[in-house]
Amino acid sequence: MLSHEDNETLVRVGAGTPMGQLMRLYWIPFLPSRDLVPDGQPQRVRLLGEELLAFRDGENRIGLVDHACPHRGAPLVFGRNEDCGLRCVYHGWKFDTEGRVVDTPAEPPQSRLKETVRIKNYPCRERNGIAWAYMGPERDHPPPLPEIEWNLVPQDNVYVSFRVQECNWLQAVEGEIDSAHAPILHGRIDAQGAISDWVAKKDLRPTFECKRQDFGMSIASRRVLDEHTHYWRVNQFLLPFYTLVPPQSQYPELSGHAWVPMDDHHTLCIMFSYHPVQPFYEKTRKLFDNGHAGRETGHPSLNAYAPRPPTEPYARYWTRFNLQNAFHFNYDAQTKTWFSGIPGLWVQDAACQSGVAPVYDRSKEHLGMSDTGVAMTRRLLLETARNLATRNQRPPRLDDPALPMVRAVSLTVPAGQSWSESGRELMRAKLGADFGYTP
Repeated sequence: MLSHEDNETLVRVGAGTPMGQLMRLYWIPFLPSRDLVPDGQPQRVRLLGEELLAFRDGENRIGLVDHACPHRGAPLVFGRNEDCGLRCVYHGWKFDTEGRVVDTPAEPPQSRLKETVRIKNYPCRERNGIAWAYMGPERDHPPPLPEIEWNLVPQDNVYVSFRVQECNWLQAVEGEIDSAHAPILHGRIDAQGAISDWVAKKDLRPTFECKRQDFGMSIASRRVLDEHTHYWRVNQFLLPFYTLVPPQSQYPELSGHAWVPMDDHHTLCIMFSYHPVQPFYEKTRKLFDNGHAGRETGHPSLNAYAPRPPTEPYARYWTRFNLQNAFHFNYDAQTKTWFSGIPGLWVQDAACQSGVAPVYDRSKEHLGMSDTGVAMTRRLLLETARNLATRNQRPPRLDDPALPMVRAVSLTVPAGQSWSESGRELMRAKLGADFGYTP
């Protein structure tokens, strides 16, 4: 368990907090590029507790600015995006993508307000259909975008989805780096379906080993196939909020999440599934779009969304599965078919991650050996955030864009053979390179 003080250090992401300070050193993915149309409707965004507005001007530049007009506080979400700027509908003040005031039509010609007022804004970049923001201290000279494989492979090779989850970012991260829950939470009780045949079913008590890396943490879980053979699944945690999940034989693709903190109580869940060298399977793409037999997959289906008004941050990405409707829990299904009774993979995870409280009090926990990866990752985050806050010591290789070029792996190796040695090269992502083994 954690002390209350340590828990507060990890979960609070606002400006001036240790974790918020750490998060702001990194580029943050925050919207699909398709949501920002030249001279189109602005989009409300919330990142690290800050209320923001994103828009694309007529010259294809993205702006990420304060959501309130600095004149009299009118909501810029109603602003007119036209002629290379965002114009407030209250008094007509107009702002460019860099936050400069370019017009104040109600003011006299000699007014110098345009020279003295500037709206809060953050640099933005785009790559492979994703908009990124940098909210850190070096806004005039931000670091290069991180080289993360899912955002570098051809767009035909990847499927990316966005959704809002009503819990703190750390609860979501810890859910994905925890390998012990998968065959239980996501399992069936009627022995139908591939999950019942998954190798992890043979050994529900994995042995864990963790290894600190410059990029974050490798969390390896070992299950015994037989006396001569072990099966290792190595999840990766990449600072500040990425998780990578190993492929499985029946689903030979790589996947993971960016768990982007909107604020202390809400997380933008960006899930990516991709193949490193070939177009993503059309059948799987349709499965993600439509779900299966009324159930959700690892991605939210198109039918899962329950859009909100445009004044709500990430209005398009709220879903109909939440605590208020018990995540559509079905007790009859729990007794007959599905272990959890919750309809689909991501919904099962979301229900367990956010079903008690948006910010869980970890001082009430009782951790076991299966929580080794969770405990070690917490320790890494606490040390990294405190080193920055108290010593101004930044994470290692922070400005190295190639640092996060990492893969999660699933390996079958002889008993006693080191997973870290066997998987050393396979865990290094190389653009254009296949898995290097049979998942």
